[in-house]
Amino acid sequence: MTSMGKTRRVVSLCLSVLAVGAVLAAPARAAVPGQAGGGGPEWSVKPAGTDVRLRGLAAVSRATAWVAGSRGTVLRTADSGRTWHDVSPPGASGLEFRDIEAFDGRRAVVLAIGEGEASRIFRTGDGGATWTESFRNPDPRAFYDCLTFFDNRNGLALSDPVDGKFRILSTRDGGHSWRVLPDAGMPAAQTGEAGFAASGQCLVSAGSRDVWLATGGAATARVLHSADRGRNWTVAESPIPAGDPARGVFALAFRDRLHGIAVGGDYRTGQPSERAAAVSRDGGRGWRPSATPPPAYRSGVAWLPHSSRAALAVGPTGTDLTLDAGRTWRTVGTGSYDTVDCAADGGCWASGEKGGVARLEWRRG
Repeated sequence: MTSMGKTRRVVSLCLSVLAVGAVLAAPARAAVPGQAGGGGPEWSVKPAGTDVRLRGLAAVSRATAWVAGSRGTVLRTADSGRTWHDVSPPGASGLEFRDIEAFDGRRAVVLAIGEGEASRIFRTGDGGATWTESFRNPDPRAFYDCLTFFDNRNGLALSDPVDGKFRILSTRDGGHSWRVLPDAGMPAAQTGEAGFAASGQCLVSAGSRDVWLATGGAATARVLHSADRGRNWTVAESPIPAGDPARGVFALAFRDRLHGIAVGGDYRTGQPSERAAAVSRDGGRGWRPSATPPPAYRSGVAWLPHSSRAALAVGPTGTDLTLDAGRTWRTVGTGSYDTVDCAADGGCWASGEKGGVARLEWRRG
C-alpha cells in the first residue's frame, strides 16, 4: 500500500497483574489523562528525540521497546524510555518503515513499505549496531504492508494483491531469508481491496500456526484467516464500514486463536467512523460490531497481558479502553498515537506522529 497521504492504498509480571487487576476491579474509574480525579490508565510520554512519524512498534518489556518510522528511522530503548538510541540502518533515510517485530533487545526485523524495490526487510541480531537487508521486493506490482512472527524463526509478511490475490512472504529462519508462498489457497481479492500500512497490525498471529489479515478499500472490509501459516485462507466479512479507499479494518489483535478485536474506520480527518470496532469469538469466522465502539477512527489495538477482557485501541484523536473484550469502549486519553503494543511483563507502549512515544502507567484514584 502507498503512504497514508495517497488515496488508493493508504494508508515485570507483577506490575502487569496488579495493573490489570486494578482496572478490572474498578471499571468505572478510568480517567482521562490530564484530568483531576479518578484512577486508571494514562500514557507517560517518553520523548524519543525525533519528529518523524513512528508507525512501527515492538514492545519487548516495560524497559525495552523498538520503534520505527519515516526517513528510515529505527530507535531502541532499554531503560523504560529515559534514553533512546538511534539504530537506523545505514543508507535507509529514503525508506518508510511501517512495522517492526522484535524477539528481544538485540534481535529485530523491520519492514519498509512501498511499490517495487521500496518494499524491503532488514534484520539485526546485535541491537541495531548492524543490519542486513534480507529482502528487496523485485516485483513492481507488489507492495508490502506489515509483518508478523509466530515464534523467533517463523514469520510472514503481507503484500497488497498481485494478479488478484494477496501475496504472502514467508521466513523460517527468523527473517534471514524470505520466499513468496504459493497463492492457490488464497481467495480472490475484491476490486480495490488492500491492506493498511498504518500501524503494523494488518497482519497478526496467535499461537504457532494461526494468522489473520485485515483489509479495506473495497466494497466490504474483510478479515482473512489461515490455520496453516499462510498457505490456505478463509474469508469473513466484518461490520466495519468500507466502500471507500480510506475506510476498512486497519488493525487486528487476537489474544488466542479464538478471541479477536478489529478496529478501523475512515482515516480522513473529520470523517465519521461509525462501527469502528468489532469482535470475534470464533477465530475470525464471524464478527459482531461493538455495542459501544470507539468514537472515531482507530488504527491500532492490543490486548492487555494476562487479561481476557481488557484491551486498548489508539488513533489520532485518542485512546480507548475496553473491559469486556471489545463489546464496549470508553475514551481514556486524547493524545494522538498510531499503534500500540504490550509485552508479557505488562509493558504497554504506543507511538505515532511527531516522534510521539509513551508507556502506559496506572494511576490510583
